[in-house]
Amino acid sequence: MKELPNPTFDISPISLPRGSLHQSHPTLIGANQITISANVQVERSGIEVTWAKHQSEIREAQRLRYDIFATEMGARIKSPLGLAGHDIDLFDDYCEHLIVRDKASQKVIGTYRVLTPIQAKRVGSTYSDSEFDLVRLRALRPHMVELGRSCVHEDFRHGGVIMALWGALAAFMERNQLHTMIGCASIPMMHNGLISGDAAASIWRQVKEKHLAPIEHQVRPRLPLPVEKLDDSLEIEPPALIKGYLRLGAKVLGAPAWDPDFNTADLPMMMRISDLPSRYRKHFLGA
Repeated sequence: MKELPNPTFDISPISLPRGSLHQSHPTLIGANQITISANVQVERSGIEVTWAKHQSEIREAQRLRYDIFATEMGARIKSPLGLAGHDIDLFDDYCEHLIVRDKASQKVIGTYRVLTPIQAKRVGSTYSDSEFDLVRLRALRPHMVELGRSCVHEDFRHGGVIMALWGALAAFMERNQLHTMIGCASIPMMHNGLISGDAAASIWRQVKEKHLAPIEHQVRPRLPLPVEKLDDSLEIEPPALIKGYLRLGAKVLGAPAWDPDFNTADLPMMMRISDLPSRYRKHFLGA
């Protein structure tokens, strides 16, 4: 199997190869034993969470992403020649990839990718920079990671999988002295069988009332969803992932952008370790 290359720049304050970002000894998080390593990281309820160490593991995650984003959600994804059925973009080679496997089948059933500050500098931007003007986040970038391409197989969309992913992410952040996570949380444009932005506009109306970030962290979409022209009066719940982020203390950074390729409205979100409610800090970090 092809080993992933070591990054050219430091990722944490000490110059370490890619695999050194992940501990090789067990750490207790709440009542669950978690091994933070490039090998098996979390074993809970029949699932395993690992940090990808080989290119083949990333390819498995990219196939899952394609199945969910393109086949299930209707995104227009152009796979590279020879890699049909994979969701791949230029950021993948610079990211750490967190994957969840079903222990029984060993199939990848969930994934996140994490772009660290130094790798973001190396590639020149984050994915979120392409959708939003992030100038107001400049001071946060040295300790800010971007989360992206999160998805879970439809047969495993229960709390255990996402909580296991979040536990691994929290430990990664704490260990590498990183304190801020940003990313685009997607809202499908399909509602009641019709393609419409009304659902996204209604969710934006709800979340901005209680969860909007302070002005110094607010951002602007480069291709705004025209919320002022849409019906924002629908009583509709945000997607489960967005609700989960908000429970963890995340803030919405501004109005949604429209992503025509993925046919979604994307909300810019930020989550900081210091904003984690105490019960989640105890669960994820034992603190």
